[in-house]
Amino acid sequence: MMYSIASALALASTVAAHAQVYGVWVNGVDQGDGRSAYIRSPDNNNPVKDLTSADIVCNVNGGKAVTDFVSAAAGDKLTFEWYHDNRGDDIIAASHKGPIITYIAPYTETDGTGAIWTKIAEDGYDGSEWAVDKLIAAGGKADFTLPDGLAAGQYLIRQEIIALHESDAAYNENSARGAQFYPSCIQFEVTGSGSAVPDQDFDFNTGYTYADPGIVFNLYGSFTSYTIPGPEVWDGASSGSGSSATKTAAATKTAAATSAAAAETTAAAETSAAAVATTSAAEAVVVTTSAAAENTPAPTPTFSTIVTSAAVTKVESETTPVATATGSPSTGCGSRRRRRSARRSIKKLNGSI
Repeated sequence: MMYSIASALALASTVAAHAQVYGVWVNGVDQGDGRSAYIRSPDNNNPVKDLTSADIVCNVNGGKAVTDFVSAAAGDKLTFEWYHDNRGDDIIAASHKGPIITYIAPYTETDGTGAIWTKIAEDGYDGSEWAVDKLIAAGGKADFTLPDGLAAGQYLIRQEIIALHESDAAYNENSARGAQFYPSCIQFEVTGSGSAVPDQDFDFNTGYTYADPGIVFNLYGSFTSYTIPGPEVWDGASSGSGSSATKTAAATKTAAATSAAAAETTAAAETSAAAVATTSAAEAVVVTTSAAAENTPAPTPTFSTIVTSAAVTKVESETTPVATATGSPSTGCGSRRRRRSARRSIKKLNGSI
């Protein structure tokens, strides 16, 4: 029942609900009535619903170039002033909630169809309020800023309201319903020293579809967010369509450099670890040997320990570990007498052999 009442109210307000652009303000300065002067104004304020129609781009008179241009510099604040029947009236029915989206394209005298558009501003649903609610509260004025780096030249700037009060069904399935589009295209002469050229190359006839969740949307259902249709807002500095590729390439280069650095760090760490392990092992051997040498007294040569057989010498050399003495040799009279006695014993043994 709630849905039926809401739908009935929306239908009842349809006749008095529509809107179009009256004029433009540049940095707060009114540029005057722009209808059919610098605005390619439609004959009436009826909505466009067919996404395959050329009218979805710049409305029914989008292909009729007008004589004037609004002059603005890159970085200027622009305000599009919307109205219903007369300037300053009810603007648009409060039931026509939805986003306000702004695009720019190189100037053309044609109807604006084709892949020439770049998104420069958008306002949708912030969790409690729609862009259309803000438009009504501001007396029909919707603000945005021209990108600072925008190259000088002539452009078409397109702003649209998408009213979602009947968007629960797709227009191609039910022509009595569907999202209502209110596009308006305005001719601009942009000045400045910027060099950035918008190039998202968005095409409304193929970029907007009936499968888009921002175009087929149940305004009366339960929701906490809304997906604005179209591309991301252009940053105004890098190329539009190329920005993602540039960022991807940069990310890939960074990842490769990081991986290489990580590999070098790992290899260095492994080499250092191996060196530490080897050094530690060598130190352990030295410590063990030194300890053994310190704890093992130097053998005293006696006759019983003198080698008399080559075979015995070989066996003993293979089976007896060598202790390395690290202390100073023994000194004193007793030691000298023992050495002389040992030498005499060796001489006697050699003589008997």
